[in-house]
Amino acid sequence: MSRYHPGHGQREHRGSAPTRRGFARPSDAADEPRTGPLILEEKTTETTSSAGPEDQQLKVFNNPYASLNIQQQRIRLPIFKNRGHILYMCERYRTLIIVGETGCGKSTQVPQFLLEFGWADDGRQIAITQPRRVAVVTLATRVAEETDTLLGHNIGYTVRFDDVSDEATKVKFMTDGLLLREILQDPMLSKYSIIMIDEAHERSCNTDILLGLLRKIMQVRNDLRIIVSSATLDAELFRDFFEMNETGNPEKDTAAILSVEGRTHPVAVHHTKTPVPNYCQAAVDTVINIHKHEMPGDILVFLTGQDEVEDVCEKLREEARKLRNCDKLWVVPCYGALPASEQMKAFDSTPHGTRKVVVATNIAEASITIPGICYVIDTGYVKLRAVNANNGVESLMRVTVSQASAEQRAGRAGRIRPGKCYRLYPESEFRKFSEGTIPEIQRCHLAATILQLKALGVQNVHKFHYLSPPPSWSMIQGLELLYALGAIDESSQLTDPLGLQMAEFPLPPMHSKCLLKSAEFGCSDEIVTIVAMMQIQDVFLTPFRARHQADIIRKKFSVEEGDHMTMLNVFTKFVENGRSKKWCSDHFVNYRGLMRADNVRSQLVRLLKRFEIPKVSCRGLINASENIRQCLVTGFFSQAAQYHYTGKYMTVKENFPFNVYKGSSIMFKKDYPKWVIFTEVMQDSIRDVTVIEPEWLYELAPHYYEFGTEGELAEKRMRGGQ
Repeated sequence: MSRYHPGHGQREHRGSAPTRRGFARPSDAADEPRTGPLILEEKTTETTSSAGPEDQQLKVFNNPYASLNIQQQRIRLPIFKNRGHILYMCERYRTLIIVGETGCGKSTQVPQFLLEFGWADDGRQIAITQPRRVAVVTLATRVAEETDTLLGHNIGYTVRFDDVSDEATKVKFMTDGLLLREILQDPMLSKYSIIMIDEAHERSCNTDILLGLLRKIMQVRNDLRIIVSSATLDAELFRDFFEMNETGNPEKDTAAILSVEGRTHPVAVHHTKTPVPNYCQAAVDTVINIHKHEMPGDILVFLTGQDEVEDVCEKLREEARKLRNCDKLWVVPCYGALPASEQMKAFDSTPHGTRKVVVATNIAEASITIPGICYVIDTGYVKLRAVNANNGVESLMRVTVSQASAEQRAGRAGRIRPGKCYRLYPESEFRKFSEGTIPEIQRCHLAATILQLKALGVQNVHKFHYLSPPPSWSMIQGLELLYALGAIDESSQLTDPLGLQMAEFPLPPMHSKCLLKSAEFGCSDEIVTIVAMMQIQDVFLTPFRARHQADIIRKKFSVEEGDHMTMLNVFTKFVENGRSKKWCSDHFVNYRGLMRADNVRSQLVRLLKRFEIPKVSCRGLINASENIRQCLVTGFFSQAAQYHYTGKYMTVKENFPFNVYKGSSIMFKKDYPKWVIFTEVMQDSIRDVTVIEPEWLYELAPHYYEFGTEGELAEKRMRGGQ
C-alpha cells in the first residue's frame, strides 16, 4: 500500500468550544437565535413516515446544503479536513485514537476514507463496531446512501438476530458483541485489515473485552490496524492501553491521538430553582412551553426507559391536539428496543410548519446524531445495570447521570446553531453528580463476560488485560454462578457440551441454560417463546388516560403461575390473531416488542435445531405449567425468594428483601405465593416472577441448596463442623 502524506494546512486539533451552563437568564447569543436558515449536519433519511403529520410532504426546510450532492455535503463536515491526517496516521501508527464530538462526522466519514484509500481491497474488510444496535443500523444506512450502494452489499451491518451483509461486503457495521462472536470462529479476525471501535467512551462490557482481545491479536498480527473513536477526552487511557513501545523512544510509538474540532455553537443551560416532583410531567410541560414561546427548532428529551418514553409521548400527543394558533407538534420515540424501521423515524426530516420532538433514552446522548435539534430537556436520570455485592443480584437502577453525560446531553442542542438546554434539576444538584460513569465491567454481573472469555480461549480470566480491571468479588460471583449452572467445571474449564453450547447463545447464561434443558422437560417450544419474550422490555402498555381499562385487559391475560406463563399466553394469542397490530392496540399489548420477540424466537429456534435439541410442546398436557416452571428453575434457581410476613420477598441466598414490581401478574392474586423465582430486578423490586414449589430447588439444584426445616439444617451444619 502506498503511503499517504497529509497535505498543507492539515493540523491536529485539540479541544472544542465550551458549552455554557448555569444561567438563570443567559445573555449570550442563545437568547436570540439566528433567524436565518438552520444547518442540518447529517440527514439520514427523507422517506415519508407514518408517524409524522398526515398528508404532508417531508421536505427539508432547514438544510441549506439540500441542493448540494452527497459528496459536497460530506466535504462540509468537520472531520473532512482531517482526511489526510487520518489516512497518514493509520499507516504510521498501529493504533489511532480519534477524539471528536458526536456529530463531527467521524462515524460516517472515517469508514469511507478507509474504503476510498484501499483498506478493503484484495478481499479484505473494514469493521466498525458500535455499542448499540440503533447506531449500527442508522450509520450503515447513511454510509450506503453516501456511497450510492445498496445496503447489504458493499456496505452492510450485523446486529444480534439480524444480519444484513453478504460475502461481497467491504465495510461492515456491527455491535461490539457481534465482533466478539466472530472471534469465536476466527480468533485472529483475519479478514479484517482495520477495525474501528466507535463510541468507546461508553465503556460497555463488550467494548472493554473487545479492546483487550484486539490488543492480544495485535501482538500476533503486525498488519492489523485499530482505530478507537471517542466523544470524550479520555484518549490518553486508550492510547496508553494500546501503546507497545517499551524503548522510551517516541519515534517508535505505536499509538497516537488525533483530536477533531466539532461544529459546536454556544448552549445556554437553564436549571430549575428546586427539584421537580415528577420529571416526566415536567418534561411534558417544558416541551409545550418551548413550542409556544421559542424559535423554530426540534426538541430532544432525555428519559430513562421505554415505559417513560411511551408515557411522555402519549401525553405530548394529547397536549398537541389541544394546541391552537401554533405549529404542529410531531412526537417521535427513540429507544433501543424499537424495531429498526421505527428507530429511523427520529432521523426523518421535519416538515414545514412542524416541530419535531424526539423523546429518547440515553442512546441519543452520544451513539447517534439526530439532525435539527436546537433544544434539549435533560431529566438528569439514566437507567444502569449494577450488581449488589452482598447478594450477587444484578438490578436495573435509575440513577443520576454523571457530569460528563449531562454535558454530552447539553451539547446536542448546539450542533446547528446556538441552542438551549433545560435541566430539570438545580445547579447545586449538578455539582453533586459524579464526574464520569463507572465502566460497566466494574459494576455488572460478570457471568456472561467470563463465559465469553472462556469460549474465546482465555483460561485465566483474572490475568486478562482489562482496560479497567473488575473487582475481584464480582469475578468470584460470576465464576460461582457459572459453576452452579454447570457451564464450567471445578477447574474453571467450559463443560462439554453444556458450557460450550451456552457460550454459543447470544443470551445471558441463565436464559441459555433454560433453553438447553427445555427438551428434557418436554417444553422446548414454550420455553423458546418465553425466553424470546424476556428479551423485550415491556409486554403491556399502560396509556396515561386508559390505565384502568389497560389493567382490566392485563388481568384477563394474567395467569396465577406468574409472569412467564403470562408472557407465553400473550404471545400465543398474538400469533393466533395473525400478529395483528390492531389486536395489540385493542389489548394494550406492545406490538413493536412482540414483533421483535417473534424475530428473536425464530433465531433461537434455528440455534436449537443446530444443537439437535428437539422441538417439543407440552400444550394440552395436565402438567404443562409444572414442566415449564421447573425448566425455568434450572436456569434461575439462584434467584429464588420466599414470601415474608412484612409483605416483601426475601431471597433464599443472603435473605435480601425485595418488593414485587407493580405490573407483575401475581399482584392480581388474592394471596401472594409463598415461593417464587424472578428473572429481573428494577431498583428494589423483582419483576418477571414465576410461582414455584420449594422442593424443586433441592431437586433441580441440590448442589446449590440445602433442604429441610431450620432445626434440621442447623443440626446438619453442626455435624458438618465437627
